[in-house]
Amino acid sequence: MIILPAIDLKNGQCVRLRQGRADDVTVYGDDPAAQARDWRAQGGRELHVVDLDGAFAGVPKHLDVIRRIIAAFGGPVEVGGGIRTPDALRAVLEAGAARAIIGSAALEDPSFLTQAFDLYGDRLAVGIDARDGFVQTKGWVETTKVRATDLAAAVAKIGIQTIIYTDTATDGMLGGPNLTQMAAICDAAPTCQITASGGVSSPYDVENLKALEQPNLRAAIVGKALYDGRTTLRDMNLAAL
Repeated sequence: MIILPAIDLKNGQCVRLRQGRADDVTVYGDDPAAQARDWRAQGGRELHVVDLDGAFAGVPKHLDVIRRIIAAFGGPVEVGGGIRTPDALRAVLEAGAARAIIGSAALEDPSFLTQAFDLYGDRLAVGIDARDGFVQTKGWVETTKVRATDLAAAVAKIGIQTIIYTDTATDGMLGGPNLTQMAAICDAAPTCQITASGGVSSPYDVENLKALEQPNLRAAIVGKALYDGRTTLRDMNLAAL
């Protein structure tokens, strides 16, 4: 597995939210590019960036910061948050993102997703955020009646190759990932590479994910546990081997 450290952007700062709540913010730094450089120095192979202001507003809000992060990291960076139109998608990719993550629009505008896939292929990823197995949209503000497994199967049918699955109930809580749901997502989209997000906070969690023995479970995203010093990127990388 690959471990992706996370940088979440709000008001130009590196932050983490508990369970995606905009009113429960911890600020970890004022220089996201410096943080990206540090993750690379610590052994980060890829980087996960979310424009939280973009997710809530429905349009990317941190393109200049994202450009600086990508330049500083010097490796593949995937970017999500507010990518719901062709212009927004193009802007993020032109900023240098290796992959652009389409979230809410994957459910709400499947024709956009299909057209985007036709243009950009494997430079697209779909972010599926869910609570209790049901998809959440608009920065986790709205919970739909669509099962995450059904959406995963639908985007796989389009041809999407990467799905980032976030269990929002565990995100930022340091309590471990939702292993049952993660396995279900892998089973629902066997042709996709799956990235686990939410609750991954120790080498033990990485070992539990590997123990699922899902051949398409490619990666895991780690945020708060790294920022709080509960583990190190080196130890997480070692567990992922």
